[in-house]
Amino acid sequence: MTATAHSGAAALPVRQGEKRWTEAEIAEIRDQLAAEAAALRAEIDRAETDIASRLGDAVSDAGEDQADVGAKTFEREHELALTHNARELLAQTERALARIEAGTYGTCESCGNAIGKARLQAFPRATLCVVCKQREERR
Repeated sequence: MTATAHSGAAALPVRQGEKRWTEAEIAEIRDQLAAEAAALRAEIDRAETDIASRLGDAVSDAGEDQADVGAKTFEREHELALTHNARELLAQTERALARIEAGTYGTCESCGNAIGKARLQAFPRATLCVVCKQREERR
């Protein structure tokens, strides 16, 4: 059994005035995150294949017009940036899944207070409560 199963969804923190988590709500978030993680892995695999083929094309581009070479370079760099973003999102998603399993989901990593059920339902990867997130963004 996982830590979540031992402690139960009701043991996860909520803000004052919010109803406790139910097993069904946590299962829904877990399923959503797992599906997103699978989609991100597939996207990353596809992008890495595209990048590898474009890098192979770089050798054959030697005799092409500078504008064409520049456009292809831009496309490669754009694909690399998108892949980097997908990897970051995948890491956040896997971290949220690990927090659910560890029974620490919903606890702000900065102050230790509850993140808030409504915030997590809107953004399941959140690791900071609203106050700490606002403080971080002001820096």
